[in-house]
Amino acid sequence: MKDTDFCTCKDFACPCHPSNHDKGCTPCILKNRRQKEIPACFFKDIDCQKPTDGWHYEDFAELVKTAKDKGVL
Repeated sequence: MKDTDFCTCKDFACPCHPSNHDKGCTPCILKNRRQKEIPACFFKDIDCQKPTDGWHYEDFAELVKTAKDKGVL
């Protein structure tokens, strides 16, 4: 399975998107780690409205808490 087969990111213009190179998810993960963010695919894996605008660790934690409170996680 290629990374592009399961990637849920719709930002195909992003140079880190696996469809734009042959390095898989590595560029995306490295970019997100530098920026203290969680990759979008983790957010999209939780079926709940994102309560914040950001992609940082705290934003992901808030999404998880919201999803648990709503009983969808």
